[in-house]
Amino acid sequence: MSFTPSHLCLSILFSGLVAVGTLQAQPAKPKANDATTPLHLLQPDYPVPYGQPKIEEVTGVLRRIYTYLDANTPTQLIDKETKKDLVVGGTFNPNAIFKPGDFRLVSYEWGVTYVGMLAASEATGDARYAGYTNKRLQFIAEQVPYFRAQVLADPKANTPMRGILAPHALDDAGAMCAAMIKASRAGGVKADLRPLIDNYINYIQTKEFRLADGTLARNRPQPNTLWLDDLFMSVPALAQMGKLTGDKKYYDEAVKQVTQFAKRMFNAQKGLYMHGWVEGMAVHPEFHWGRANGWGILTAVELLDVLPEDHPGRPAILDLLKAHAKGLAAQQSGIGFWHQLLDRNDSYMETSATAIYVYAFARAINRGWLDPLAYAPATLLGWNAVATKVTQDGQVEGVCVGTGMGFDPAFYYYRPINPYAAHGYGPALLAGAEVINLLKKHTFEINDSSLQLTQTK
Repeated sequence: MSFTPSHLCLSILFSGLVAVGTLQAQPAKPKANDATTPLHLLQPDYPVPYGQPKIEEVTGVLRRIYTYLDANTPTQLIDKETKKDLVVGGTFNPNAIFKPGDFRLVSYEWGVTYVGMLAASEATGDARYAGYTNKRLQFIAEQVPYFRAQVLADPKANTPMRGILAPHALDDAGAMCAAMIKASRAGGVKADLRPLIDNYINYIQTKEFRLADGTLARNRPQPNTLWLDDLFMSVPALAQMGKLTGDKKYYDEAVKQVTQFAKRMFNAQKGLYMHGWVEGMAVHPEFHWGRANGWGILTAVELLDVLPEDHPGRPAILDLLKAHAKGLAAQQSGIGFWHQLLDRNDSYMETSATAIYVYAFARAINRGWLDPLAYAPATLLGWNAVATKVTQDGQVEGVCVGTGMGFDPAFYYYRPINPYAAHGYGPALLAGAEVINLLKKHTFEINDSSLQLTQTK
């Protein structure tokens, strides 16, 4: 039998009618409502990932940061005019500089980065991270004889070694000193860093300006000013020196500084620090700047890490850590970040402060100082937020640039952000490393749509 065009059209029409009849015969799906659907299990539209990250995902973020920094922070000495390599040991070349990369090798931000690399190596078992720190600290130490005469002849000389050989601010001394002590204790640097460590500690102990009661201070932007940042620029180095030498005087000085700063600058009702305090001001506008509060809680964690259990000042430092963590947790945004000004939700989300809080919370949980049931979910939420700011090339975005101290909101609201702000890299490394440790010790599940800690290993 053959089909004519008319037969073919009738066949197609019949098939279509059968299909329509079949579709019409299917019962309609019930509409989603409270009676038909468990609405509480609908998937929220989270702007950042929610839930427990995988260790390999965290490790991947750290690896991207390492790869970027290793490629863009060279360890070479060059002539700044000719750009040719210089060999240390010959006649001194006054044009000698460290070959420029994306970041300086000698800065407080890079002191944090060196420590972050050591922590990442310990958490992952990957020696490349520690190798990054050891290689650069070795390189810096090797330049000391080459630059010493120049710096001593002109302590204000604009050379890459001035901040090491002739520090003139806590920014020069504290973070780099703590990094050198940690690297020395770990045994990864062949050079003897002790002379540099001693020089830094001598500056902190005897040369930095102080108030009448011995509190470390500055004379800018006003006379007799306390900067919360300076807790981190001094106390971790003092604490590490106590660990290195066993001398109680360093622990005592570290506890004294934290206690006297907190007495003036910690708002117990909010659980937050103000950024700056000026002796003689009757009224202090309180600006709770994110990264400065990061330096504050990081200082407490660093001190408790090495402060002897029987030190009489330990309970007060632990209480301060808990009060600060409670205040910070109350300010976390719904997408995991903390704001540039912590209690002003119209200020921008800032990455470096968020990363520091993630590290401090995770470290405190892992050390038994904070309740994991209460703080671990917020910690992982914060890490998930930070991870979104690490690009595929390993740059850390959303980081506030270096910031002085002010008494008006516009100053803080409009500080620029930049991926070359060095303050973001060390905190991101520290945060990722300690989150890995947290994930090794605890298990989590999604229970009724929320992240819950289920077991401590």
